[in-house]
Amino acid sequence: MRKILAGIAALGIAATAAQAHAATNDTQYWQTVSASVNLGDGFQVSNETVFRSSDRRGFYEIENNLMAGYAVSKHVVVWLGYTHDPNYSHGDFTVMEHRFRQQVNFEKYKVGNLALSGRIRTEQRWREGVSATGWRARPYVKAALPVAGKGKTQAVVTNEAFFNLNTTPFQRKGGLDRTRTFVGINQSLARNLNLEAGYMLQHGYVRNAPDTNDHILTVALSAKF
Repeated sequence: MRKILAGIAALGIAATAAQAHAATNDTQYWQTVSASVNLGDGFQVSNETVFRSSDRRGFYEIENNLMAGYAVSKHVVVWLGYTHDPNYSHGDFTVMEHRFRQQVNFEKYKVGNLALSGRIRTEQRWREGVSATGWRARPYVKAALPVAGKGKTQAVVTNEAFFNLNTTPFQRKGGLDRTRTFVGINQSLARNLNLEAGYMLQHGYVRNAPDTNDHILTVALSAKF
């Protein structure tokens, strides 16, 4: 499993970097606040809210994810959840999207000081006013390495790919749609509080036109109870 996670990450990062030069660019700013609560007996709940804005689109999204999970082993957690996702254009509401989310997390794998984790996520997407369901899969890998403060400061690299499993009026292209590659720092602020910040490249694959690149500054605050 460790070799598989590392291999997926390396291929994803290499593919994203190779395409970056031929894309249409945008600059974006994402802020995330999340909290998770351990309920005991392997059960947990989490809530994550992401605020997104863009040089081209202004403030354009508030994504809220509420999920319930169960740890089936030390390394594997299964999750179910719902995403409430209103979309905007320069702060003006445009469309409401709803998602049902399922995922399996693979956690706490170590290679020396390097911590590896990942997940396989599937989603069903609905948009109000459109009678169609979009299906997609989102594999994700993460590597973290302590760099200072006796492990409280970590260098982090992640990669996530979006595969559309069908087409709809709002999910128009099947197959690989985009990749997100993140490089940053995770800093422990307190026992149960972490801040993660850095740069993300979101590369969109466009048929018969230039690809797109979103250069994103991300800041995420997470708490565990």
